[in-house]
Order: sequence, then structure tokens, then C-alpha cells
Amino acid sequence: MSGVRVVVVGSGVIGLLTAVECVRAGAQVDLVEQATIPSATAASYDQHRVVRTLHRGDPRSTLAAAGLHEAWAEVERRLGGRFYHRTGVLTVTTDLDAELALLAETGIPVRALAGAELADRYPQLRLAPAQQAILESAAGTVLADRALQSAARWLRGHPAVRLHPQSRVVELAEAAVRLAGGEVLAGDSVVVAAGPWSRDLLPAGLSAGLSLKRQTMLSYSPGSFPSAWSRSPAVLGLGSTGDAWLMPPVAGTPVRLSAASACRTVAEQSDRQTPVTWRNHLIRRFNSLLTAFEPLAVTDTTEGYYLTDETGQGPVLAQLHDGVWAFAACGGMSFKFAPVLAQALADRALGRQPRLTGVTWVDLPHRLTDQPVRT
Repeated sequence: MSGVRVVVVGSGVIGLLTAVECVRAGAQVDLVEQATIPSATAASYDQHRVVRTLHRGDPRSTLAAAGLHEAWAEVERRLGGRFYHRTGVLTVTTDLDAELALLAETGIPVRALAGAELADRYPQLRLAPAQQAILESAAGTVLADRALQSAARWLRGHPAVRLHPQSRVVELAEAAVRLAGGEVLAGDSVVVAAGPWSRDLLPAGLSAGLSLKRQTMLSYSPGSFPSAWSRSPAVLGLGSTGDAWLMPPVAGTPVRLSAASACRTVAEQSDRQTPVTWRNHLIRRFNSLLTAFEPLAVTDTTEGYYLTDETGQGPVLAQLHDGVWAFAACGGMSFKFAPVLAQALADRALGRQPRLTGVTWVDLPHRLTDQPVRT
């Protein structure tokens, strides 16, 4: 691939890892970002992201996720740094037998927990006596901001990479991008992984189906059950609707709390100040979900933005021009799949047959859509 140049737009996790994969294949890379590299406003720039196999009620995503633990461990080894921690993931479920049968197909070791054993292991959780859960002990938590910093550092030190921070892309052309200042960066191919900003660069017919979501999260530093919290896994499926979740304290980070009920559709990205209404909403939710919940231990709030596809088809891979690929509508699911998504995007950019890496494009989360859209 010597002499091939790829322009990557966006320095979130997908853009950064795609750039790494292109460089490893021998390509020259221009990485373009409207903010700093990595971008602190990227949807993926956060403290915690969970890497798990089980996706309740979604056999396809569960089977596709079986190799992600090893994939993230390899990314960590390659980039250096310490950002992937095997914390385990506990998923509360109402369909234990079916989920266990599905997980048996993946070969991932899991353990079913219920009743007194579940309560004894996790006294900080307020669970009903009849509730059941599945523990994936091999699952983990990615400290996302540290992962992005490691990827940016790796790229910054590579002679095949040119970084273009504070450079906003305003137009896409065939294998080229035009920046706000008028400069044109050309290559053999372009990959657009601009997250919530993707709509500004996509054709109207495609961007019209994408919705911008905003979600509130709480940072929580509890004083009760210190031993239980120190060994806590990530916990999913909390509450009567199963939509609440928590990320454990890892390497000095606080607990992170949120729920799908704190996610809403918005017209545009605005401020990142949390409205008191949404802060109080989550405090009320977790007051009923955590034992001895301490509202005063909520130390901070965070607002995150991401794109979703309203058709329900999930992430969209669109070919906008010859040699121009855009990955949009990442939702909250794509981070864990980033290593394999980056490999497949790099393959497209380099004109290679996408590697299966155990899954195909249609097997990826939310039935990744490959749309040959041209402007």
C-alpha cells in the first residue's frame, strides 16, 4: 500500500483507529479534525465504555461481539498505555435460560446469579429477590478518553501521518475534502467518521433519517459499601424497564450512572450544561436502584451527543463519491465494535475486500447498512 494516501475526517474512536489501521497497512494518512486531536467533544471521548458480549434480545449483536475482548486487548498492546480493564459485566435479565443458551454458542465463560447470591455479591444494588443476572467475568471497561489519547499519540509519532487539528471540513469531493479556509486535501480515498457532525457533510436524503440524541450521565462517588464498589463490574439492565446502567470506578474514576430515560432527541448540539430537571430525573431513578443512594455523592454531570438512525437500521456506511466513505449514526453501540469497524473501514478505503474478523458487515451491531449513496 506504499504511496496510497487516505484522508480521515474525525478524531473520535472510529476515526483514530481507522487511521491506525490504514497506517499499519502501509498507507499515508491525513487526519482532519475541527477541534483538537483527539477531540474532547467527540461522542466517544468519555470516561467509560463497556465491552461485553451479551446484548439482550439481540442474538446477532451477541454473536458478533464474542471476539471483542481480545480485539480491545490487542489495540491496547499495539498503542501502549493502560485503558482496557477486565472489570466484568453484570447484565440483569428476565430471560435467563435463552440468554445463557445464546452465550453458550459464543464460548464466552459466564455465570448465572440470582437471589441471595446476587444480593450478597452486590449489596450496593437494590435488586428484587426474584431478579436474575448473568456475569461475564472476562468482559471489560475501556477508559475511553485514555484510549483516544493513546491512539492520537501513536499517530502523532508516525512519519506516515499528517495531523490537521482545528480544521473544519465544509465539503466533500471525489477522494478529497475542502476545509473552511479553502485548502483542499486530496488522497486516494476519504473516510468520514465525524460522529454527530456527520449530518453536515452527508446528502440531504441520507442525513434526513438521522436523529441527534443527547444523554445525561451522573458521576457518583459513594461513601457506602466501599469494598463492593471497588470490585464492582459494569451493571446493565437495572430497573423495571431494564434501561438503567452503571459503570464501575476504574483507576480512580468515579462511578458513572445513566439510563435510556435520560436520552432525548434534540435539534442541534448546544451547550453541555446539564439542566437540573435531567439531573434530578437520574437522582430519582437511582435512589430506587442503589442501596443507601447518596444524592450529595453526585459530584458531576456530563452531557453526551450521538447520532442514531430513525429507521432502526443502525450505523450507516454510505459511499458518497468514488473513494469517499462515510460512517454515521453510530449510536451508543459502536464504541465496543470500534476495532473491527476500523479494520473494515480501512479495507474499504484501501480498496481491499473487507476482512470478516469473525463477522460480516451485516452482522455488525444494528445491522450496519451499506448504502451506495452518491451526490
